[in-house]
Amino acid sequence: MRSFLGVDIGGTKCAVCLGDDAGTIIDRIAFATNERQGPQQAIDNLIRSSQQLIDRHRARTGKLSGIGISCGSPLDPERGIVQAPANLPSWVDVPITRIFSEHFALPAFLENDANAGAIAEHAFGAGRGCQHMIFCTMGTGMGAGLILNGRIYRGANVYAGEVGHIRLERFGPVGCRKAGSFEGFCSGGGIAQLAAMERGQWQGATSLPERPTAKDVGEGATQGDALSLRILDQVGHYLGVGLAYVLDIINPERVVIGSIFARCERFLRPAMQRALEAEALPQTVRACTIVPAQLGEQIGDFAAIAVAVDQVERAAAAR
Repeated sequence: MRSFLGVDIGGTKCAVCLGDDAGTIIDRIAFATNERQGPQQAIDNLIRSSQQLIDRHRARTGKLSGIGISCGSPLDPERGIVQAPANLPSWVDVPITRIFSEHFALPAFLENDANAGAIAEHAFGAGRGCQHMIFCTMGTGMGAGLILNGRIYRGANVYAGEVGHIRLERFGPVGCRKAGSFEGFCSGGGIAQLAAMERGQWQGATSLPERPTAKDVGEGATQGDALSLRILDQVGHYLGVGLAYVLDIINPERVVIGSIFARCERFLRPAMQRALEAEALPQTVRACTIVPAQLGEQIGDFAAIAVAVDQVERAAAAR
C-alpha cells in the first residue's frame, strides 16, 4: 500500500490530507484560504499543515510516494503553475508543484479541480471500471472532467470539459458570463438567479425567501414547496438538454454528476430524462448511465490524492 499527500486549494478554504492508493483518507487539516492576504501565507499554512500530518502518521505511512494538488483553472499542469483562477486572483503564476516538490523531496503533480474530481470518481467512486466517463461538477459552477480511453483528457491547452459555456437558450440565468448557458441553468449560482426570477412572478404560496439560494430551493422541494419543485423541474430539463450535447459528441458509457445532482436527483432526473430522450441520439442514451457522484463532500480530498496516484502509476507503467 502506497501513501500520498493531497493538497486541495480553494478560494474559501484549503485542505491537506494523507491517503493511500486504495482510496482511504487517513487524516486531514483544513483552514481558511484568506485569499486577500495573498498566496504566500496560504502556502506557508499548507506546508506547515502537511508536515504536521506527515509527522503525526509517519509510523503508518512510511515514506510517501508523491503529492497531488487540486486547484481551480486556469493553471498549467505540465509546469505545475497556478495562473490566477477567478477565486484566487492574487495567485499569479505560482509554481506550486516546485514549491512542494523541493520542500518535501517528493514528486508533485497539479490538476484542475474538475479533472481531479473526474480522476477521483473514476478511481475511487461512481466511475470505477469505466473507459469513457464524464464527471460534471454541478456545484457553484458547471464544469466537467473527461476520462477517455481510461485516462484524463485535457485538450490542446487544458480547457477540455468547459461544458458550462454551452449556450442552451438565447436568454436566461447567467453562467460563464453567458446568459442562457449550461452553467446558468445548472449550477448553484444559476439556480439562485432562476429562483429569483420565478419567485418574482409566482402568485401562490411558497416557502422560498425573496432572494432564494440553491440550498433554499433544494430544501423547499424536499418539503413539497410547489415553486421549488417547479424550479428544479426546469433545472432538470436544461440538465438533460446540456447532457444531450455531451452524449452525442463524446458517447460516454457513464456520466457522474456531483453536488446538487447528488442531493436533488429525485427532483431533477424525471425532466432530465425526458429532455435527453427528446434531444439526444437514442443510441448514445442507451449506451450511457447517469449517476450521482459517490465521494460527496470529501471529493476535494480524494481528488488531490487521486491526482498523485494516477501520475505515479502512469510514470511506473511507462518505465
